Amino acid sequence: MPLPFLTADRAFDTTDDVALPFDDRDRWRRPYRPGPWRVGVAAILLLLASYVLFAAVIIALTDSPSEAAVVLGVALLVILGSLRLLRMGVWVSARGVRRVGFLVTRTVPWDQVVAVRTAQQPVRWLGLPRTVQGQALTLVRQGRAPEDVPPLLTTHNADFLARGQAFDRAADAVEAWAAEYGRV
Repeated sequence: MPLPFLTADRAFDTTDDVALPFDDRDRWRRPYRPGPWRVGVAAILLLLASYVLFAAVIIALTDSPSEAAVVLGVALLVILGSLRLLRMGVWVSARGVRRVGFLVTRTVPWDQVVAVRTAQQPVRWLGLPRTVQGQALTLVRQGRAPEDVPPLLTTHNADFLARGQAFDRAADAVEAWAAEYGRV
């Protein structure tokens, strides 16, 4: 009896990097997957938080509960920071485009978007002050100079470092959302 789901010679028709069809266009969605740098740093932070939580339990059993509460608070801050790190990026919906940073979230409605374009320019490497030559997806807003708005996506940020094709697909997806809902 042949078992086709176990054979290696079967041709697979699915690809992992194709976005799923959208059911609800009003929900905020990230048009790309988080990159390995961002996920790796968040995983290391969550691992660190598990050790700190274990230390809080040991401190609570052996020492004062107030010191354990402080250590527990530190662990919760690390967990919240790693979850916020995973949430960072560009999100789109029928209402606009949202750039989620670590501390600040900015939303631009589609009616204020004049253009969304990919440009070759110096970009920051992993968000650090060092700049390298790369591509950036820039958003031109109504009533603002293009230089005043930071780029939405770059080829050298934590999501797209060494993943040029993923950057191209994400930039195309954001440009398609802008063409569909904006005045672009």
